[in-house]
Amino acid sequence: MTEAIANILSIAGSDPSGGAGIQADLKTFAARGTYGMAVLTALTAQNTQGVSGVHLVPPTFVAAQIADIFGDIRVHAVKIGMIASAEIAEAVARALSSRRGLPIVVDPVMVAKGGASLLESQAVEALTRRLLPLATVLTPNLPEAAALLGEPEAIDRAGMEDQAMRLLALGPKAVLLKGGHLPGGQSPDVLATTDGQRWFEGVRVLTRNTHGTGCSLSSAIAAELGKGKPLADAVAAAKSFIAGAVRTSDALAVGSGHGPLHHFHALWT
Repeated sequence: MTEAIANILSIAGSDPSGGAGIQADLKTFAARGTYGMAVLTALTAQNTQGVSGVHLVPPTFVAAQIADIFGDIRVHAVKIGMIASAEIAEAVARALSSRRGLPIVVDPVMVAKGGASLLESQAVEALTRRLLPLATVLTPNLPEAAALLGEPEAIDRAGMEDQAMRLLALGPKAVLLKGGHLPGGQSPDVLATTDGQRWFEGVRVLTRNTHGTGCSLSSAIAAELGKGKPLADAVAAAKSFIAGAVRTSDALAVGSGHGPLHHFHALWT
């Protein structure tokens, strides 16, 4: 019998321009050979130049969406993106707290590419207290890691290693701290677990088309975990996928700001 395709759920906000959020997550799930599902936490008005408005989904309706998915469909992995408010964080945590053994990737989306805040200040504590302990892996970039820890951004690899380990102490089973904001021509990420640390190297691609990079990486990790890969292998596969999506992004012509990745670079010719 052919093994069923993995079902991956994203709990995140919507990006009508298609580059980030739920739209990027669903593209990533499909590109990685999985079936994507989506629970919306917020609607945004945005394009490649920035976010002009955010409309939150009521927490009870977020919970209802999650309940209906799990009430009917086997979910192989979950990606959590834009949470926006403390109340939504609480609702998502309550809905997932009993799902023991389910891979959960938490991408702590706080600020959009153009600089708009996507997480209320009081929600950081709820995110840290309620969602991080549920995470199979937490995937912050350097500004997000600094915000979670309440300190300046790491500026080198030693600082990244230190912050990754202290984030690990907040409850997630693993932390993938992304080094895309480091200066220089490299874009290294460090994976911290209780067994130690492992670096994943990457070459920086000079392009403006980086909208949704974090959303897509976390979604790719969730897809690979849902297919049964060990965490380190899932991260390696996801990072390779994102590198290709960024490298080929100039094939797209979307907007005049930070353009999207080419999620289907391996499928379209």
